[in-house]
Amino acid sequence: MKIVVAPDSFKGSLTAVEVSDAIEQGIREIFPEAEIVKIPMADGGDGTVQCMVNATGGEILREKVTGPLGDEVLASYGILGDKKTAVIEMAEASGLTLVPENKRNPLITTTYGTGQLIKAALDQGCRKMIIGIGGSATNDAGAGMVQALGAKLLDKDGEEIGFGGGELKKVFRIDTKYLDNRLSETKVLIASDVSNPLCGPKGAARIYGPQKGATPEVIKELDESLACFAEIIKRDLNKDIKDIPGAGAAGGLGASLIAFLDAELRPGIEIIIEVVKLERAIKDADLVITGEGKIDSQTIYGKAPIGVAKIAKKYKIPVMAIAPIVGEDADIVYRYGIDFLVKISEPPMSLAEPKSKKVRLIKKSIKKFFKEKGRSFSFSF
Repeated sequence: MKIVVAPDSFKGSLTAVEVSDAIEQGIREIFPEAEIVKIPMADGGDGTVQCMVNATGGEILREKVTGPLGDEVLASYGILGDKKTAVIEMAEASGLTLVPENKRNPLITTTYGTGQLIKAALDQGCRKMIIGIGGSATNDAGAGMVQALGAKLLDKDGEEIGFGGGELKKVFRIDTKYLDNRLSETKVLIASDVSNPLCGPKGAARIYGPQKGATPEVIKELDESLACFAEIIKRDLNKDIKDIPGAGAAGGLGASLIAFLDAELRPGIEIIIEVVKLERAIKDADLVITGEGKIDSQTIYGKAPIGVAKIAKKYKIPVMAIAPIVGEDADIVYRYGIDFLVKISEPPMSLAEPKSKKVRLIKKSIKKFFKEKGRSFSFSF
């Protein structure tokens, strides 16, 4: 019997590796001789770098960069086993978790550190990059990122603008003469499931600004600034990015990645499935086990369990999904390739509980599943 274990992390609780290990322990107590293939997953957000590095035998590097508030932070990025591909989570350098709640202000936060991570990867010889752009603290449309890479965003006096979304309205001219020329020979993939345009009712400022500390007045200012920046990009770079789905991701970082780096935006889970070679592992399995921190109706929108299930369904392999929280609307996942849905505990597993207890609860749930449902498969007890 072959079982593929491919869960995402239980966000804020256990990493994907820890969840995979706990599931394996539960299986071993029922089926000690089973072949278990563990492929910890991610969907382009938190854990993406570790997931891809683990799967390819790559390495994690650390770089001192400029954080979202302009102070220095230590950020990690990965180089995959091919030594040519870098994987970057923008949240490592420019993420919301790096900004205390009382200091969140998208008028001043910058993506400069994300640009520094890209430059560091170029210095390592990488000419392919996968950039996960979830969890940003910024609304500067990637202005800081492109400044770090050498582009000049100039005001009417020919001076460079400062950091933050509040400075975008000052941009009068874009000069890419000094943009790092290595980018022209670098393929950039954006791992994101966000389809928001840059500005407007569903744009970066209106939809994501409030969680970054923006008041209604600030949201209006930022939205107008994003629209103006889009017009300058259209005029100076001949690229119309204003209404491109995904341009509004990470406070507009998606827009500048597309406009300045000619990046391609793809669902994060699709990129990861390719990198970790999930299909090769799944195609001859008897069962696939996946999961994430919360399974509900939102799971069908680009989350790891559905991406995993989609591959399994190609080969008619049953899929079990496990989660500490299962929403009342979670039944929809049965239409997207999940066959069995397992809630870990009742009441929901608390983040405050020690790791050892969380592992025990996962093991207990796995064993219970096999005892109750195992006869649905051609498994022997």
